[in-house]
Amino acid sequence: MVIFQFLLTSALLVLAANFVINWFWFRKPGPGLARGKEEGPLVSILIPARNEEHRIGVCIGSLLAQSHTAIEVLVLNDHSTDGTEAVVRDLAARDSRVCVIQGKALPEGWTGKGWACQQLGDQARGEWLLFTDADTRHAPLAVASALHEAVQGRRDLLSLWPRQLALTWSEIMVIPFVHVLLLFFLPHWMPGRSRSLGAANGQFLLFKRKSYREIGGHEAVKGHLVDDVALAREMKVRGLRLANLDGSDLVECRMYENAGQLWEGFTKNLRAGCEGSLAGFLFLFGIQTVVLFLPFVMLALVPYAPQILPWVCFQILVVLVLRLALALKCRQPLFSVLLHPFGQLFVLAIACNSWLKTAKGEVTWKGRTYGG
Repeated sequence: MVIFQFLLTSALLVLAANFVINWFWFRKPGPGLARGKEEGPLVSILIPARNEEHRIGVCIGSLLAQSHTAIEVLVLNDHSTDGTEAVVRDLAARDSRVCVIQGKALPEGWTGKGWACQQLGDQARGEWLLFTDADTRHAPLAVASALHEAVQGRRDLLSLWPRQLALTWSEIMVIPFVHVLLLFFLPHWMPGRSRSLGAANGQFLLFKRKSYREIGGHEAVKGHLVDDVALAREMKVRGLRLANLDGSDLVECRMYENAGQLWEGFTKNLRAGCEGSLAGFLFLFGIQTVVLFLPFVMLALVPYAPQILPWVCFQILVVLVLRLALALKCRQPLFSVLLHPFGQLFVLAIACNSWLKTAKGEVTWKGRTYGG
């Protein structure tokens, strides 16, 4: 038992060390990037939209208010059955920078979002292509700051990770694990072209147009349910320059609005995020189970094995301190820290469902079903 506790504690400290290094890597755009500019290269802002009537207007409004005014906003109406198209056409009538594109039928082998993004990329005129989602809201300096960072750093792809809004209990418990997976487990500081080192957030992907074309655009990952991560991995293996930055002061997003949407969305993402590697999927979520969840379960064993009490208390303290640091850095709800064991259990349950649904070819999203 003591040997097991030693190994568990050692694994947790390795995780903590990786997080500390990632802390400095995952920085906000510096103060010199926050001035913006009125002129500059054309940025094509590309938004795939499927039944987004209730939030697309706020998203586009925030983009039209950018300090970097050399933009075009292309919105692809992906066969919406609500008033999405009407909202966008109304905005387009008031601002010539907005354009509506009618989505074509989904070809065999494509995911819906990937096909929508490919059509947008084909229509874009900008030197830089910014793919973003309809559920995002952008501060006035978001585009200018990201563009300055990408140009100065000679980046081929720059991804800002927005502040993730969480309002309901299920969101508060689960949404913070987006950053847990990003900063606890991935060694972003490690150089190399390994696919496992690639990551990006589809809520804000700023591509150099030439680099996007070089990897083949979204067609290169046309069947991938987690296209943002897949695109980042394509950039990595080709030796192109990728950067992920903390965009919590510049962009915000509410990914899901209730437990049902959250369950369906993460079911789509968790297994697919590990691509074809079942071993990688099992390893990642096995580590989460042992290192981030098991210490809380082992509290129940203390009456029968009192010698483990110091170990368990130390492990729980480290987990909660790490979660608190993450919450402060990424502007997460602080109450989510106290709910950590329940949130981790919820994530593991979704992961099991993701595995089963993917194996059966029953993954659903936005009214479409995708095979395994």
